[in-house]
Amino acid sequence: MPDAPVALITGSARGIGAAIAGRLIADGTRVVLLDLLSTVEHTAADLGAAGARQVDVTDVPALQAAVRGVGDEFGRLDVLVNCAGTCGRESFEDLSVATWHRDLDTNLTAAAFACQAAVFPHMRAQGSGRLINIASVSGKVGGVGPVDADGTGGRSGAAYASAKAGTINLTRWIARQVGAWGITANVVAPGPVASPMAAGAEYGVADIPVPRMGRPEEVAAAVAYLVGPGSDYVTGTCLHVDGGMVRA
Repeated sequence: MPDAPVALITGSARGIGAAIAGRLIADGTRVVLLDLLSTVEHTAADLGAAGARQVDVTDVPALQAAVRGVGDEFGRLDVLVNCAGTCGRESFEDLSVATWHRDLDTNLTAAAFACQAAVFPHMRAQGSGRLINIASVSGKVGGVGPVDADGTGGRSGAAYASAKAGTINLTRWIARQVGAWGITANVVAPGPVASPMAAGAEYGVADIPVPRMGRPEEVAAAVAYLVGPGSDYVTGTCLHVDGGMVRA
């Protein structure tokens, strides 16, 4: 379908990103997957995606070239979903500079400059576009998961929580900039979701209103709403998909 909208999803070789890709493809969108993992090509083939790019999102010039390249190839770029992420779980005592920079660069810096590359030139020239940044309720509550008295216990780490908090406010800032150009910018903030990133971590889900782990397809459904026509007047918002963790 040559007139179908075009979406680029980072961090989409597996987990939540792959679920988002599958949902948007099912909804009739031409989706290009982008991931550091070489398996992104296999995921793209399995899902029937329009293409795949193997890119390290912390390489900002390569990331921006890939984003703009998708717009150039298809003649448009309608949706960008930033889902690439890393999550350190060190205690504050053990937090390293390397982990700090890795989590900030992957979760926050990459999202900022991918959005920049999507808006300029394609989305602004089109007068339309949807930017969706996948954050986390860690950015709202200071890390998710139980914590022991000594600061351990598998809670998502300080760098990750800081990056996701930054992602939420970055998106609000962008929304105020791009709204007059017909572009919306929103956040989806998952809570504990059964995905590769969450493997082996304990989240204490028995204590939240919906006492279970979330599913990647539930996050994908939230993204589908924010890129659909029913959300034309929704921007600068943070949609929690967390079983009630934050609100309760």
